[in-house]
This record gives sequence, C-alpha cells and structure tokens, in this order.
Amino acid sequence: MKVYISADIEGITGVVSWSQCGRPDGDHFDFRWARERMTADINAAVRGARAAGATHVVVKDSHGNSKNLLVDQLEPGTSLISGWGAGTGGMMNGIDRNYGAAVLVGYHAMAGTPAAILEHTLTGYVHRLTLNGMPAGEIALSAGMAACYGVPLVAISSDRAGCAEAKTLIPTIETAVVKDGIGRYVGHVLHPSETHDLIFEAVRRGVERYLEIDPWLPEPPVTVHLEFNRSEEAEMAARLIGVRRTDGYTCEYTADTYAEAHQAAWAMIGYGGNGHNADK
Repeated sequence: MKVYISADIEGITGVVSWSQCGRPDGDHFDFRWARERMTADINAAVRGARAAGATHVVVKDSHGNSKNLLVDQLEPGTSLISGWGAGTGGMMNGIDRNYGAAVLVGYHAMAGTPAAILEHTLTGYVHRLTLNGMPAGEIALSAGMAACYGVPLVAISSDRAGCAEAKTLIPTIETAVVKDGIGRYVGHVLHPSETHDLIFEAVRRGVERYLEIDPWLPEPPVTVHLEFNRSEEAEMAARLIGVRRTDGYTCEYTADTYAEAHQAAWAMIGYGGNGHNADK
C-alpha cells in the first residue's frame, strides 16, 4: 500500500518560534536545527507506516518554500516531493487515488486557536477561514484534498491543540501530541526520544486502521469565507474572477467541488498577499 505524508514544520518536535522555523536567512537562526528535527519526525512516521505494511511512502515537503527536509537524512527508499510553484494541491500536491492513506506530520492549529504553538492558517495575512461556515485551518484543507481522491487522513502529529482540532474533524484519527502550548510562542516540549515513539505508534495504528477511517469532505457546493487581517489584502483578493468581497476584510468564493474551493482559497491568499506590501 502507498502512504502519503504531508510535512509542515511549526508542529515539529521542539519548535516554538518563527526564529527557529522560518527560512534560511539571518532572522531565522535556528532553521538548520528545525530542518533536522523535521526530518527526524518524518523518519519516525515513515518507520511507522512501513511497520503497518506500507510498501511505498511519499513525503510532501509543505512548509514555506517546501525545501526544508534533508533528503540525504530521510529513511532510505523514501520518495520526496520538494519545491514550490506548480500544481493546485497546495500542501497535498501529488496525492491521487493510488494512495491508501494520508498522514500529516508537524502540522499546527488554525489561526486564533488559544494555547496553540505558532497557530496560523497558511500565512500571517489570514485572520479566519471557514468552509461552509465551519472554522478551518491547514488540517481541514489538507484532509479535504486527500478526500477528493478517496484517501482517508489516518494520523497526525502536532501540539495538543492541533491534535484536538484533527480529532474534532475526524474522531477516529490517530494522534501524536509532541508538545503542549502555553501561548503562541511558548510551550512544554517533549524530548525527541519520546516524540519519535509517539509518532511511530500513531502512524502505525492509523495505517493499520485505514479501512476504518472515513475520508472527510464538505458537502458541495463549498463556500470559502476568508477574513484577512488588513483591508488592502481583501481589496487585492477581490480582483480574482468569481470572488465576492462581503465587507472590508472578507472575501468569499463558492465552488461546485471541494477541489475548486481549495484552489480558490490558495489563490485568494496568494493574491491578497500583494496588498500586504501595497504601501511599500
């Protein structure tokens, strides 16, 4: 069986601040360390999937510019989707009906979640996102994208808030809580010797139970309601064809399919980012 793993970094073992996990520049002085921790957490997930019978594991690097994982340090035989640009699947680019199960590693809670480490939704521009009125973040966005191909989301590693968010969405999902948030930039983090065992077991159990876990997919039509932090971001997003601006901060898009709604959400956020620097 093929297993697809989508990897983010904010929910990785030990990470609690942007300075650790942003990108390779002077403002993110611990980025190399975070990349190593991200790779190690992924390896624990790969081992868990294989212990449950996975014959082929593909990992999608889904943080920032998607060039974070250290390919030479991944478990041998692991396939990696690295880099950013083409495709419409967002953090789930490359998934298709050939996979039996999907796993999220290092994900985080949606924007505005209390006691959640580095909570946000795709970018700092987003204040709130809903799908058919339901508050949603990257966990729901990725779960729905997998479900477009009939693939269940069977396991996640995150902080306690992120795992609780996933459980609310998919009650039968297996979870690995690698840290407890106290605030956005502070938390109680577990040692890698503990978290790797937790991730291994959650993924092993999830992959073993993949037939018992139903894919999560909103009923069509799907309306994406996206509230930005600043009016100029909404102003730019509203230029996209089919997007309605409902107030100074908010844009909406209604789609016949979830895949179209997911693509529209990414497009609105991407285009809205142009407004973020409009005054420069």
